[in-house]
Amino acid sequence: MLPGMILSGDIGGTKAELALFERDHGSLREVRSERLLTDGHGSLEDLLAQFLQTSDSISSAAFGIAGPVLRNRVTGTNLPWTVDAGRVARAIGVSRVALLNDLEATSLGLEALEPGDLVTLQDGIVDPHGSIAVIAAGTGLGESFATRENGRLLPRASEGGHADFAPNDEEEVDLLHYLRSRFGGHVSWERVLSGPGLGNIYEFLRDTGRESEPEFLREARVSGDPHAAIAMADGKAAIATRAMDLFVSAYGAEAGNLALRYMATGGVYVAGGIAPKLRPRFEDGRFLAAFRAKGRLAPLLRDTPVKLVLNERTALLGAALLASRHAAPVS
Repeated sequence: MLPGMILSGDIGGTKAELALFERDHGSLREVRSERLLTDGHGSLEDLLAQFLQTSDSISSAAFGIAGPVLRNRVTGTNLPWTVDAGRVARAIGVSRVALLNDLEATSLGLEALEPGDLVTLQDGIVDPHGSIAVIAAGTGLGESFATRENGRLLPRASEGGHADFAPNDEEEVDLLHYLRSRFGGHVSWERVLSGPGLGNIYEFLRDTGRESEPEFLREARVSGDPHAAIAMADGKAAIATRAMDLFVSAYGAEAGNLALRYMATGGVYVAGGIAPKLRPRFEDGRFLAAFRAKGRLAPLLRDTPVKLVLNERTALLGAALLASRHAAPVS
């Protein structure tokens, strides 16, 4: 194996994707990748030991991780690991490792996408100099934004997914009360917009008697992925359809909040593991109706471009770009 390999990773709450890249005439060429479950591994170093081969020669590495990165160290929000860049660097024998929030990596990875990786939900009016915002629901809820400098995106960290959930109608007010009683006070957007969040919405509808739970769906949730079962039953069971309605509306509302917070005139990008699987739901108008419902600033939201990111490896590509360009030396 030639020297100078780039190691990148997208480390989520349930799975991690790792890849090696070579520099090839100014661009990156993927050599090898693997998706691994994080469950059963005690640390990122353990995961890397499984992935790397003795012939791999690495010059720099970067990892997008779901959690707040402070001083090149992060404790995962939905992952029982503390990752320290210095320890990782020593474990893999390199001097250059960088850690960044997984949504920062996603923002950076947008530069590597092909046209077919994106679906336009709303054309809007693109401001080529404007900020962008990224929102991504999966095991948790990630949010970030990026500014532009000399034509290049500069991603910024955010933990906005853990900000307070804000209901928009009486049913969502009741949902907030239900979740407050269940989780002991603070209710974040992640409690609503994530795989477990969809489950929370479903259970709210069931437990408050708004909808009954059919036996086939109860069994599907017990025997398999309880959150995926809800999406699979959309259109087949009233409780699943209503849960999906609430989920997509809340997703649109928070995406609109992001557009306002960061004046995302360059566009809002909906990424993560859930949205691509629910593409028809994001294209049927419910998401955009909630996105635009911002009172006096509704015209601004109607002019904001909105894209659905189909490429679930965007964060991995962003981490590879960072490692290639300016992975920080670690002492």
